[in-house]
Amino acid sequence: MTEPTSTRVRAWAAVALVAYGAVVAALTMLKAFFVIGMLWRPEAQRNRSMEWEPFALYRNSTTWFGPLFDYLGNMAFFIPLGVLLFIVLEHHRRATAHVVVVGALTSATVETLQYVFALGHSDVSDLMFNVLGALVGATVARLGVRRLYPVWIGLALTAALVFAVLVILGPRLGDPDRVVETSMAMGLPG
Repeated sequence: MTEPTSTRVRAWAAVALVAYGAVVAALTMLKAFFVIGMLWRPEAQRNRSMEWEPFALYRNSTTWFGPLFDYLGNMAFFIPLGVLLFIVLEHHRRATAHVVVVGALTSATVETLQYVFALGHSDVSDLMFNVLGALVGATVARLGVRRLYPVWIGLALTAALVFAVLVILGPRLGDPDRVVETSMAMGLPG
């Protein structure tokens, strides 16, 4: 039997979870209020749409790569959340199931808030791939080595710090005349 994860590691994982969760919230719901290197136009982020058909991006896209990148990006975005949640919850019975439920609730909340407040495109595929990412993260943490927990925590905290610096630097990082809307580039409705 392995030793339980220390309270200290779980506490740092909780801090990293909050920090990384803030990054997730900002990049999924708050892009209308800031810009990083002119990667998007904030005014273009104020929209409301809902897609209930799974994998609809493939129907509306002129390329296979754009939707695949979107789906895998959603999954990858939630893997660190799954790992950190697992570290925090691993002392509970059925920790992986708890992570999946929290991942599903978090993603459903994001998708709902995006729609209600016109903060982006709500998509059932995003929900599916976010939950899959949380499951993959929990599985990686469960099967992984506990010695790597500090690495995951450090990566999440570093990502949050880098994100904060990029937001502070904001539009000074890019040329506004070179912004390309990804929805236009992929042939999707704006």
